[in-house]
Amino acid sequence: MEAAEALRLGRLGILFRHILPNVISPIVIQTAVCLSYGILIESALSYLGVGVQPPTPSWGTILLNEGKEFLTLAPWVSLYPGAFIMLAVLALNVLGDGLRDALDPRAEMR
Repeated sequence: MEAAEALRLGRLGILFRHILPNVISPIVIQTAVCLSYGILIESALSYLGVGVQPPTPSWGTILLNEGKEFLTLAPWVSLYPGAFIMLAVLALNVLGDGLRDALDPRAEMR
């Protein structure tokens, strides 16, 4: 900070040149992880019956209401929402990891 101030960079110059590039990567990772946790928590609460109520669609509600009744006759009714929950969480984690690699200012050029 002292070196940047010695070069007479303004506050915005210091912010955009030195601070923001080093803060973007953790923010992107934290956002992806929080969205993944949000999906898991919402689907778990809906599965337990304390989340969103039936007219509102939710993967947890589908697992609870339709999945239990038809598990022996049609197991895909439970497998599809569970697989989509897993794929959504995995996709968010992979997206966050890829964005972290792309936005990391200290990353090596390969």
